[in-house]
Amino acid sequence: MANTKRWLIQPDTPPTPLQLAMMLLSLLSVILVLVITFGRIEGETRRLLFFIDTCICMVFMSNFFYELFKANKKTEYLKHHWIDFVASVPAIEALRMARLFQILRVVRLIRTTRSLIVPMLKQRRQATVASLLVALVTILTFASVLVLIVESGVEGANIDTAESAIWWALVTISTVGYGDYYPVTTAGHIIGGVVIVCGVSFFGVISGYMASVFVAPDEAEKLDSHAEEIRCELNNSLMRMEANQQKLLAEIDELKQTIEEQLEDKIDDKLERKLENRLKPDK
Repeated sequence: MANTKRWLIQPDTPPTPLQLAMMLLSLLSVILVLVITFGRIEGETRRLLFFIDTCICMVFMSNFFYELFKANKKTEYLKHHWIDFVASVPAIEALRMARLFQILRVVRLIRTTRSLIVPMLKQRRQATVASLLVALVTILTFASVLVLIVESGVEGANIDTAESAIWWALVTISTVGYGDYYPVTTAGHIIGGVVIVCGVSFFGVISGYMASVFVAPDEAEKLDSHAEEIRCELNNSLMRMEANQQKLLAEIDELKQTIEEQLEDKIDDKLERKLENRLKPDK
């Protein structure tokens, strides 16, 4: 229980886009496990859900080792995130339910965080990659499951296995469309149309992201060059200000010395006049 409490401790930093993506995938995976465990579904649909959940487990496992590699204190990371590894083990439904702890932790993180927009804006690239990952897995999951349900058992249908359903969803979202598998029902055509629209939007975002990746270094170089020019201007201005300050201080010292000399001359004149007045004989 103590380890679980320590695992749920509120961190000091707000959640990253990748953490939020893992939370959403955990939620999707828990739904899949619940459907597999308690739902009355046919064999091919069960195989498809099991295959999708196994792929999500691979994503979790990759993210776990990636975060472990990045962690400065790997022992501390293992103490706080060991349950992430346990929940990433495929083919064991009891262990998969451990993802509920990850969902609870991130939900608590969101509730105690004042704003998620600022961290997302500060990490735009990670937010883009995380969004694309969640969108890809979600679209493939729902498209393949729905098309298999509506096409299975229909006369003349060729999408009747888990492999054919996931392959059709993949080639459709990529807008390739080999034509080896295709829906024959009206509901299947509607699902295919929605997947095509999502695929066009999805790869449009990818194209924009890749363009920003290649353009961003040039923009960064321009910003660095502009910043260097600003630094040079500031240094020159500071040097001129320092020179003017030295000149002004020299003039002040010179003026001060002149005033002191004039005061001394006046004082000497007054003393001489007083002395002369005293030395004069009284009439």
